[in-house]
Amino acid sequence: MRRAVTLLPLLALLAGCLGAPQPAAPRRHAARQDFRPSGPGFVPSPDAQECLADLGATQANFTPLPDQYFGAGCSTVNAVRLTSLRSDFASLTLSNLGPVTCPLANTFAGWARFGVDRAARQILGSPLVKIETMGSYNCRNVAGSEHRSAHAKANAIDVSGFVLADGHRITVLADWSGGTPAERRFLQVIHASACKRFGTVLGPGYNAAHQNHFHVELSSGHFCR
Repeated sequence: MRRAVTLLPLLALLAGCLGAPQPAAPRRHAARQDFRPSGPGFVPSPDAQECLADLGATQANFTPLPDQYFGAGCSTVNAVRLTSLRSDFASLTLSNLGPVTCPLANTFAGWARFGVDRAARQILGSPLVKIETMGSYNCRNVAGSEHRSAHAKANAIDVSGFVLADGHRITVLADWSGGTPAERRFLQVIHASACKRFGTVLGPGYNAAHQNHFHVELSSGHFCR
């Protein structure tokens, strides 16, 4: 005797194969589609993609870079090339900035928006439009030592100046000690803000080598001068 075949399970299976509605993908994965890999076939690792997604959420413009090892303890791993950052209301341009690690870029983006731009508007009365730097990656030692600098792994940025929407330019060299009271306060406030975000921050109060810039670095410890 033949056994009767129930059609309902079969129809349900066919419906699934033919494209039953699927739950929407998380928004974070959608952000990853905006990345523009550098070089044919380059695909960031899953951990790097997580960081890149967070950086994309800040509305920064950037290009992920392939991992490179230069020998002698120098490398650019999980690095990006930043073109611009975003404040509350506008795009922030950057000068002289080379490769930076993605985690450093994320921290720098937060400092630029919530630390520097907001301080500029509150203390100097004009929003930030540009951050001037003296670079990031540099295969070299810490000055006066035999230890590799964080710059040798693209994990530090030297920030030298800031340009506001009204044309006002403030530099660490000219205004840390010699600026107006408002300019000096602005630099002191953003230096303190950097100390809350980065593991190592060095400025004019550290030594003569840092009289013209703030060195901001991701590190496991906490050192602010």
